[in-house]
Amino acid sequence: MQRRDLLGLLAATAAPWLARGSQAQAPAALDLTYAAWDALLKKHVRWLPDNKQSRVDYKGFLADRAVLKKVLAEWSGVSAGAFATLSREQQMVFLINAYNGFTVELILTKYPDLKSIKDLGSIVQSPWKKKFFRLLDEERNLDWIEHEQLRPKYADPRVHGAVNCASIGCPALRPEAFTLARLDAQLDDGMLRFMGDHTRNRYANGKAEISSIFKWFREDFEKGHKGFHKIDDLLARYAEQLADAPADREKLKAGSVSVSHLDYDWSLNDTGR
Repeated sequence: MQRRDLLGLLAATAAPWLARGSQAQAPAALDLTYAAWDALLKKHVRWLPDNKQSRVDYKGFLADRAVLKKVLAEWSGVSAGAFATLSREQQMVFLINAYNGFTVELILTKYPDLKSIKDLGSIVQSPWKKKFFRLLDEERNLDWIEHEQLRPKYADPRVHGAVNCASIGCPALRPEAFTLARLDAQLDDGMLRFMGDHTRNRYANGKAEISSIFKWFREDFEKGHKGFHKIDDLLARYAEQLADAPADREKLKAGSVSVSHLDYDWSLNDTGR
């Protein structure tokens, strides 16, 4: 075999191994900084004065709907094969941003003639099961992103503080895009803000009164992921946010309190509400 042919064979053999060891590259059509989505969020989402919850200017989003649609079209253009080349964390960022972006678009399909995202559903189909967008080569719904992708495949219960269901009872929609560089910090911050909002999670009446999210998705906080083996771990970790009195915080940290779940507020998280 000639030297040139041998070198070519060696290069071809090594290429797959070199590729596996390199950092995942963005698909050609995807901006991993999410700059356009970030700009929309900064323009149309605001923290409330307590910095625990946000409100969304859907009227403003409606005026910028063409820009939003362009962002969503970019995401829809990412193939399953291209998505597979991303790192685990890059995939999480993509899916969280997609969930939040397509949720805003779903609201805009009827805004301002709705009071809740539930108004977009019917007796036979919830709004989360509507296939109204394309992602990774197929028609999808919001439940697919959350319950078939994010929850089972990435096993990080903090995602419940990141995806936003356009409702006051839900953890806040951040006025910024999720990004790879800040993913872990953003997931932590989302949970801290949510657990510190005493309208949705608190220690009161001698017990922990927490969001129904922790009833609906209890199993996600009992699998040992990110240090959550049981709901008591959740209460202990966020004792400082849940309770004001030191004695109550110690009870939460000791796991010696009863738990009840608050009614969920499905009202639209609109700036006008």
